[in-house]
Amino acid sequence: MPAAGAPVGLSRGRRLLVGALARPSLPALVGLAVVVAVLGTQAPALLTSGGLASVLDTAATVGIGGVAVGLLLIAGQFDLSVGVLALSSSLLTALLVEHAGWHVWPALLVSLAAALAVGLVNGALVVNTGLPSFLVTLATFLVLQGVSQAGAEIAEGAGPVTGLSDAPGWSSVAAVFGATVQLGDGRFRVSLLWWLGVTVLAAWALWRTRFGNAVFASGGARTAARQLGVPVGRTTLALFCLTATAGWLIGVLGLVRIGGVQLGAPVLGTAIDFIVVAVIGGCLLTGGYGSAIGASVGALLYAVAREGLVLAGWNPLWFRALLGVLLLVALLATGVVRRRLKAVPRS
Repeated sequence: MPAAGAPVGLSRGRRLLVGALARPSLPALVGLAVVVAVLGTQAPALLTSGGLASVLDTAATVGIGGVAVGLLLIAGQFDLSVGVLALSSSLLTALLVEHAGWHVWPALLVSLAAALAVGLVNGALVVNTGLPSFLVTLATFLVLQGVSQAGAEIAEGAGPVTGLSDAPGWSSVAAVFGATVQLGDGRFRVSLLWWLGVTVLAAWALWRTRFGNAVFASGGARTAARQLGVPVGRTTLALFCLTATAGWLIGVLGLVRIGGVQLGAPVLGTAIDFIVVAVIGGCLLTGGYGSAIGASVGALLYAVAREGLVLAGWNPLWFRALLGVLLLVALLATGVVRRRLKAVPRS
């Protein structure tokens, strides 16, 4: 007969393995380790403080949007308007400050209210009409793109909106959204703290609150959730407001960084990147599975691949190819998870 402790040790090991495999962030963590190992040998500068600062700077912006979009994916919805909301809300702030002479903080509050109004419209259309959120937010993207570009050209022509650094309240806004710390040869920005804060808050809300339970229920079994009294509609509205707020925050960080808004047509690829980051981080496109931490790990993987290829001297176009490979691997991994979830009986 085996020793008394052997079965217990084996069972514990199997429990640890099963628990690790059940983590949505596991594929992204494995991918991150592989990419760091490969690109670290090709571009040693990636592992310096300067390389780390560049990676975290990229990951922070993508991570804020990726975490918000990831929560929406868990609930079974999409949002393609985050990128254009970042541009349009920052443009609204800049125009209010530059042309109307507003104090920066009230202008930011107005642009936040406008972003939340867009989120409410998106959520209300999805909840009340049953239209696919992918198409609703695609329409929102096109509307905001046209309005922001046309309005900016009327106000400023084709040039950027600048000159905000002399506006009242700019110094305090820059301290909150644009502070930097020099460590070695790397400049670390306060956007990193915003990203960490968003990730921690989202992870806590998902796993420790009723709102998180409603998010998982809305994506995993929407009809059953409604029958059990889960506020699916209100949860969906709240999530669209969260993605709108994330877009506003990304816009503010960019606005403070360059001291204005560079007018350029927002591309749909920016919005797709947020979805890609969330999927690489383990969020199922069909909803009901994922994590905020996984989305942040996906953002870190995205940033390491992007900055590592540049530092290695490769053609930047290879980044899109590598991103496609990472997305395909993530989709295959989540496909296995989806089949396992379908094999488990649900009440």
